[in-house]
Amino acid sequence: MYYVYRLESLKFPDQKYTGVTVDIVQRLESHNNGQVSHTSKYKPWKLVNYFAFSDQNRARAFEKYLKSGSGRAFAKRHL
Repeated sequence: MYYVYRLESLKFPDQKYTGVTVDIVQRLESHNNGQVSHTSKYKPWKLVNYFAFSDQNRARAFEKYLKSGSGRAFAKRHL
C-alpha cells in the first residue's frame, strides 16, 4: 500500500506538510527526528489524516493534487 499523508506542526499549526510513503509510522518518526530537511524547523508534527492507495501512480497523483492550489483549498475545506 501507498499512503498519502498530511501532517500539521504542533508548534506552528499553520504549517502543513503533505507526502507519500509506504510506512506512515516510520515516516512520521523521520519528520519528528529532524531527518527531513524541509520539515525539521517546524517539528514536532502530528498526523492529521492519510489516504491509502494500492497503486503508486494514483498515490503520487493525489499527493500532487493536494499540493496544488485547488488541492490545498479542497483540503482546507474538507479535511
